[in-house]
Amino acid sequence: MTKIDQESKQSTIQFLRAKETTTLPNSPYKAQAKAEIRLTMTQSESLLVTFGIPLFFLVVFSLLKVLPLPHGVTKSVYFLVPGTIAMAIMATGMVSLGISTGVERSYGVLKRLGTTPLSRGALIAAKITSVAIVELIQVVLLGSVGLLLGWRPSGNAVAFILAIILSSAAFAGIGLIMAGRLKSEVVIGASNGVFLLLLVLGGMIFPIGALPGPIAAVAKLLPAYASAHILFNSGSAGIISSLTTWVTLVVWAVAMPLLATRLFKFE
Repeated sequence: MTKIDQESKQSTIQFLRAKETTTLPNSPYKAQAKAEIRLTMTQSESLLVTFGIPLFFLVVFSLLKVLPLPHGVTKSVYFLVPGTIAMAIMATGMVSLGISTGVERSYGVLKRLGTTPLSRGALIAAKITSVAIVELIQVVLLGSVGLLLGWRPSGNAVAFILAIILSSAAFAGIGLIMAGRLKSEVVIGASNGVFLLLLVLGGMIFPIGALPGPIAAVAKLLPAYASAHILFNSGSAGIISSLTTWVTLVVWAVAMPLLATRLFKFE
């Protein structure tokens, strides 16, 4: 049995066990959320990539200081901490969640769940919940490393937390749309391709001002830019992001999960 087969089988077993042990009636979401969280925290290879890549970018480029910085920013770490947090949210919500859900769908795990009282909306909510737990750990880890590298938060903590929540919903929704409509092999390529594209256009590692004007204008409509920009303003720059940027992030955060709920197929 391959590793993918083992993980798919494990996902099914964990869901059934969680459903059997819950004492609350009519709570398929809670049962599935517990199963998703347990499964997510045991996927060591996925966790290594999810945590390793953002940490690598944060530490290496904070120390090397070879990337361009936004106007007025003198230390790389002030730009990279919010940027790598946005990158981590995107990697976890869109790539890791999309691939793992696509594999489960391909191997029939989701078809079996479709025969239970678990609705598409409850399944999507449970998966977003498990992603949120991982992202909470990522934010704490990246923030702690950033502090060691000299980052000192300056801004609005409420706006920072709200941006994290909205970003999580937006990227998880995108990942679930791909997972719920495409074959697992296609999901792997598509999610990684979109990740790289948004990484370049999102202003996470280098400022969007380094892009050509027309490309930068399009990039500002994407969730990656809105996420990274608001996190930078509220976490490092100490300024309020524009209403347009907030509206962009809110629209993606609301539209993507709703679209995923509507389009998602168990098989």
